[in-house]
Amino acid sequence: MRLALTLLAILLLAPAAAAKEPITVFIAGDSTAANKAENKRPETGWGERLQKHFDTSRVRVDNHAANGRSTKTFISEGRWQALIDKVKEGDYVLIQFGHNDQSKEKGERYTPPDDFRANLARFVTEVRAKRATPVLLTPVMRRRFDKDGKFYDVHGEYPDLTRRVAAEQRVALIDMHRMSEKVLVKYGPEESRKLFLQLKEGENPNYPKGVDDNTHFSPLGADIMAGLAADGLRGQKLGLVKFLKKAESGRR
Repeated sequence: MRLALTLLAILLLAPAAAAKEPITVFIAGDSTAANKAENKRPETGWGERLQKHFDTSRVRVDNHAANGRSTKTFISEGRWQALIDKVKEGDYVLIQFGHNDQSKEKGERYTPPDDFRANLARFVTEVRAKRATPVLLTPVMRRRFDKDGKFYDVHGEYPDLTRRVAAEQRVALIDMHRMSEKVLVKYGPEESRKLFLQLKEGENPNYPKGVDDNTHFSPLGADIMAGLAADGLRGQKLGLVKFLKKAESGRR
């Protein structure tokens, strides 16, 4: 009798225990989102700063973004398979590529437009097959201003390809491309330097000769971009939104 009652209690408590298991938000992407090694600091990926926007008891961020990866190499190196194998029902997968897919001069990374669309569609299909939710993100802007101080973009058609796949597949879209452009334009040609990995000679032991990087973020830049991602999620009708902390006023 006692054994039967114990088994019954376990069966009754099991659903409650399962319900408390945190949702995992996976990130698939490139160096702009990736976790950074200590010898690369203060370079910071926006994916490293996303966790702080969530209730940690309910949501866990698992960042699989990696430096230099395109959709093609993320698949060919087995990184996508490693991610999708971990996805469970109720999870979310944030998918952001385009920076390296467009790099024709780097053949190992370059992904032709049709292949890029097909890869994104594959990612969406495989996430949904796990009864999880895919979210597509357009790439963040590089810091580019012309001699007259006017901002310009260098991503070509890849952001629009991501938007097209999102529309075709009816997937939630976070348009980091357009949101980050507004931030860079607001900061302007000089002030926007503080958002990126910009260091003078001797300023940091990891970069003794200094660095002038207009693609990768400083801690401030990563914080702002993570905030944009969180804001983008708030704009979607996703169950995940209820676990987001209140937006910080005056963050950008």
